[in-house]
Amino acid sequence: MSILSKLRGGSLGARVMRSSLLTIGGFGFSQMIRLGSNLILTRLLFPEAFGLMALVTVFLMGLGQFSDVGVTPAILQSKRGDDRDFLDTAFSIQVVRGIGLWIVACLCAFPMAWVYGQDLLLQMLPVSALTLLITGFRPTKMVTANRHLMLGRVTLLDMGTQLIGVGVGIVLAFMWHSVWALVISGVVGALVELFLNWRFLPGPGNRFRMERAAMRELIGFGKWVFLATCAGFLFTQADKILIGKFVPLDVFGVYNIGFFWASFPMMLGGMVTQKILIPIYREAPPSESPANFAKLRKMRLAVSGLLMGCVAVFALLGVWIVQLLYDSRYVDGGAVAVVLAVAQMPLLIVMTYDQAALAAGDSRRFFILAATRAGLMIACLLLGLQAAGLLGALIGYGASHLLAYPVVVWLARRMGAWDGLHDAAFALLGFAIATLAISVNWTEISAISTLPAPVLAVLR
Repeated sequence: MSILSKLRGGSLGARVMRSSLLTIGGFGFSQMIRLGSNLILTRLLFPEAFGLMALVTVFLMGLGQFSDVGVTPAILQSKRGDDRDFLDTAFSIQVVRGIGLWIVACLCAFPMAWVYGQDLLLQMLPVSALTLLITGFRPTKMVTANRHLMLGRVTLLDMGTQLIGVGVGIVLAFMWHSVWALVISGVVGALVELFLNWRFLPGPGNRFRMERAAMRELIGFGKWVFLATCAGFLFTQADKILIGKFVPLDVFGVYNIGFFWASFPMMLGGMVTQKILIPIYREAPPSESPANFAKLRKMRLAVSGLLMGCVAVFALLGVWIVQLLYDSRYVDGGAVAVVLAVAQMPLLIVMTYDQAALAAGDSRRFFILAATRAGLMIACLLLGLQAAGLLGALIGYGASHLLAYPVVVWLARRMGAWDGLHDAAFALLGFAIATLAISVNWTEISAISTLPAPVLAVLR
């Protein structure tokens, strides 16, 4: 059977292949746009601008995740995921949430500016937070397309949104040479995304409705997702919160350049697991039959192989890439990219397990995993910062992923998804890549081991 014939049809396998290709293609396009804009904007703006914008982004992500009631995964896994009343209720909850988030962001602008000693945050936060208000009006047909692995038009609309948002950002940066170019382009991108998806995605639009049964299901499922996303925020953003607090703003900007490169594989893995694996786990649970487990193993091997190949590129070539593409102000970002790429390997190996509990409707165990990861991340980052500065924080970042592995296995085994052979094989591969990357780039890595003030001294 040819590849083209496998892509046709409505079977789960055909939809998975089409969705995987679209997801990877859309991700590749997104990262090319992201890379091009990053290279241009780093020449038009200054490192402090990226540090400021990173603080704003972390805060807004925190607001969003600390108020997430799990509407998207609820639609993906619910038996009522195609019911109009259910979808309209989910839409209405999101709208109310978006309005509330913008109000909270306005109220938090002054405390945020005081904590980080940056008066500009007083104006930046309320304007940037308009994106939260706007995205609250996203139509649920975006999630419905994901639910049925019909991602063609969604991917094209995402591409259009990114092109327009980035174009606006570059033009404004050229005109203003100000961090406000990043702020305004984010708001414009959110408006463009909203218009394109309401106008061009197939299916009826949403209307305001609060059905009691739908609210009970959404809230019942979402209470654990809410707690899990709170923990998930701390897990994914603790590095920026803590490093942004204990290093100068320009150094934090350089850290974010390194993170920009090292995060490519992690972002790709997150997209694949969120967009594709929940429908697979829902339609073909691995615990139901050996055949289902075998199908999942094949996909897991393909995804893990792709992710480890991507992370190897940045682990081995991160220093060279940054030296080639950036000026001397950002040169230490290459060593940051190398260490972060190595530190992310344990997470990438087990990433395909994360969505199994959500697909089965078990949001409580998903929360336990997220909370464990968050606690370990914060503790390891603080210990690393105190012991060895920025380099210590990066080592702590990786240590937290390793220490969380037993809890990952516990969750995966409960869902019938754990594959020890897969984990062992990729752990050996990751160890070999990490050893080579560190030895090749050791001189540059050792240069980022200092921090202006120890954590304990700052806290006192």
